[in-house]
Amino acid sequence: MNQHPRPFRLILGSSSRSRQQLLKELGYEFSILKPGIDEEAIRHPEAEQLVRLLGNAKADALVKMLKNEKGSSRTTAEPLLLLTGDQVVVHQGRILEKPQDPAEARQFIASYANAPAITVGSIVVSNLSTGKRYEAIDRAEVYFHPIPESVVERLIAEGAVFACSGGLMVEHPLLTKFVHHIVGTVDSVMGLNKDLTRALIERALAD
Repeated sequence: MNQHPRPFRLILGSSSRSRQQLLKELGYEFSILKPGIDEEAIRHPEAEQLVRLLGNAKADALVKMLKNEKGSSRTTAEPLLLLTGDQVVVHQGRILEKPQDPAEARQFIASYANAPAITVGSIVVSNLSTGKRYEAIDRAEVYFHPIPESVVERLIAEGAVFACSGGLMVEHPLLTKFVHHIVGTVDSVMGLNKDLTRALIERALAD
């Protein structure tokens, strides 16, 4: 259940399994809507600005979608919150998004032993009842031991890495033992800092 004294509805604008898992761990009930935006059409050379633009573009698309739904005028007293965001990996100054093919996934994962993988993510909470929006940028650094080729190939064969920025899956059993240390939190690396998310939801409900 949503553990908050004031009832509210929550929509997660993401199909990411890790974000869904982390939101469940926070104790929130939520429904899922996919924004369906063309992420490739939104570009920026700075990682922080890129994820901020993407997180807000997803929110804008879903707000429009909900307004266009038949009978979508909301008269309920319960606040309706929308949670969106995005994440990229920065490695040696280069922004990495989801790998496009096995060769790129192989390159991304194998290179993490050379320099830390820095995750940069945005969290955007929109209160559709008030029209206000609350957002934050979160960063973490992952340092790896050398990752054997056999492990990289098994990850690629499974295919889940193609849904993750930079092919980065620190929570995967095949990769955890090769993580040297993390500056930040595992949930940040997985795409949703739980403390920041809870704080933004609390702010959205308090205002």
